[in-house]
Amino acid sequence: MTDDATTATATTTGATGGSRPLRVLIAADTFPPDVNGAATFAEQLAVGLAERGHEVHVVAPAASAHHGTFDEEHRGVTLVVHRLKSYKWPWHAWLRFVWPWSVRRWTGPILDAVQPDVVHIQSHLVIGRGIVQEAHERGIRVIGTNHFMPENLLEYVPFGRRTLPIALKIAWNDAAKTYRLADAITTPTVLAADYLRKAIAGQQVLAISCGIDATRYVARPGRPATNDIVFVGRVAPEKNLDLLVRALPLLPAELDAHLTIVGGGEMIPKLTALVQELGLGDRVRFAGFVTDQAKREALTNGTVFAMPSTAELQSISSLEAMASGLPVVAADSMALPHLIDGNGYLFAPGDVHDLAAKLTSVLTASDEDYAAMRARSLAMIEAHDINRTLSTFESLYRGEPVA
Repeated sequence: MTDDATTATATTTGATGGSRPLRVLIAADTFPPDVNGAATFAEQLAVGLAERGHEVHVVAPAASAHHGTFDEEHRGVTLVVHRLKSYKWPWHAWLRFVWPWSVRRWTGPILDAVQPDVVHIQSHLVIGRGIVQEAHERGIRVIGTNHFMPENLLEYVPFGRRTLPIALKIAWNDAAKTYRLADAITTPTVLAADYLRKAIAGQQVLAISCGIDATRYVARPGRPATNDIVFVGRVAPEKNLDLLVRALPLLPAELDAHLTIVGGGEMIPKLTALVQELGLGDRVRFAGFVTDQAKREALTNGTVFAMPSTAELQSISSLEAMASGLPVVAADSMALPHLIDGNGYLFAPGDVHDLAAKLTSVLTASDEDYAAMRARSLAMIEAHDINRTLSTFESLYRGEPVA
């Protein structure tokens, strides 16, 4: 462990520990009904803090033309959400954005009315950048969390391959300008913290897991009778799901392996065409957007979870799979290696034959070895308990040291 990449594991403080409740304002460029890891974490954080007795406000883009301040129900908890006027990003299926020059004008009055103890931004982008400047001028404590990889967003902007490195450098320089105004910077894993620290020129970055409530997930006893490979998440270009489809026919025929892709996204038409081209129509199922209950059932009933993405800063869906007792096969890239330690295998990014080989290793493992992988997933998920995450952020909000 180094000073630059610290795993924060503070003990419980805050309202549950006897201190006064806090007034927290969470600022996010994506928030439910958006479906992605950053939006899920922001909602989970807001709900968890509210359940601990804190007053929570959220600033986020409007999900439609309807903007203003609303009482919104999220996971059974009512939150005050300030929805800023937004517009649809033309190169993306659902992403909405706020004009950068309008953010400070709209968020300044919100800060004056709410008077939060702390502002917690979920990215350095449009809303985060604008509200940090307003909070800084008012002397409000700022915590910055990065879930974002510029490489992901650049999939949807008109940059050529030759100009991409320049665009990435500009994007990370822009991130550094915002994060330098924060009192503390966090990201979900130690590997992501190392990456971010280098990208924003050496600032200290704390690694704090997004956390999940593992009690909501069910690990079935024993080994499934079938060989079902499961993916959960956005069906987007950076997830590299074409590799997963192409790997399926490379598995031994006697395994009769099937693939279930849970989630929606712009890549479904292309992947559907690929499935038909490879003659896999009876072995690949696109479940689309489903309820949380249906998602959890898909994980419970799966045999192995696969994550071929190369741009994951943590991968909440991989954590959900581990909480469901699944072995995991993931790309050896970014933060995913942090989640593999005896509970599955890493494969060389982009290598469909290696992916197929690692999936085969799981599906052909002895019952004893398969059970050991499942048990290891369940043991590893304990470090990602949502209560630990909430307690750590409470400490950061109060300016208390974390270990």
